[in-house]
Amino acid sequence: MDHLTYIMASYGLAVVIGGGFAVSAWARMRRARRRLAAIDPRGRT
Repeated sequence: MDHLTYIMASYGLAVVIGGGFAVSAWARMRRARRRLAAIDPRGRT
């Protein structure tokens, strides 16, 4: 049995999970900026 399949699956999962974390962080930051803009009338610069 070749271990290449296991190695490829491990790296694939690492990329998918890392991408999921990145998208989640981006979405949370976007929501936080919107909430801040709603309560802070000075706006962003």
